[in-house]
Amino acid sequence: MSVTPLSESTVHQLDSRVVVPSYDRSANTTGIVHLGVGGFHRAHQAMYVDALMSGGTAYDWAITGVGVLPQDERIVQVLNDQDGLYTLVIKHPDGRLEPRVIGSIAAMLHAPADPEAVLSAMTDPATRIVSLTITEGSYLIDQVTGEFDAGHPSIQADLAESATPTTAFGFIVEALRRRREAGTPPFTVMSCDNLPGNGDVARYTITSFARLKDAELAGWIDANVVFPNSMVDRITPR
Repeated sequence: MSVTPLSESTVHQLDSRVVVPSYDRSANTTGIVHLGVGGFHRAHQAMYVDALMSGGTAYDWAITGVGVLPQDERIVQVLNDQDGLYTLVIKHPDGRLEPRVIGSIAAMLHAPADPEAVLSAMTDPATRIVSLTITEGSYLIDQVTGEFDAGHPSIQADLAESATPTTAFGFIVEALRRRREAGTPPFTVMSCDNLPGNGDVARYTITSFARLKDAELAGWIDANVVFPNSMVDRITPR
């Protein structure tokens, strides 16, 4: 049996039982840049944005996804090959399965391959939210002291002067620096990771990192950037 790859040109050939995007995806514009497009993001945030678009709104809140790590190359490639489309299967309490194609991801970028493309997306004035699901351990909080682990090998390169970012912290701080210099309002940083007070943790880690690069910039971030707390109450099966 042959399988037709999912794409913008084939999505409407699917069985009528599969819900597909009813809106014109080509008219959508990015409002969110998301770092870490894993299963949780695809089953929740991207799904909610798709639901809003299906309801006739939020067309300027499409998502540009970013794979920050080298091993993220595969998900970036797969989603780009599928024009950002993928199938989400919702299992209801009665066991019924509901397949639905999600169309809210407009593009995927691989940061190690093209860091400037990521920074361009993050500095675009149309981007109003940079969200992230980078896992609890990636916030580099020392479990004993509660302090930011400034000596962690993963961020040492990013702390060098004029360094090209390689970490989520590096990209966020550099993008905010560029927006500040350009007079562009800062984006909101929205952590979607399973941490108590995840917005507070994101603020602490990002300003701690920024302080090691530029104390004045760190103060500006702390005073001007919003870091909302969010509640994560679901787990997505791998």
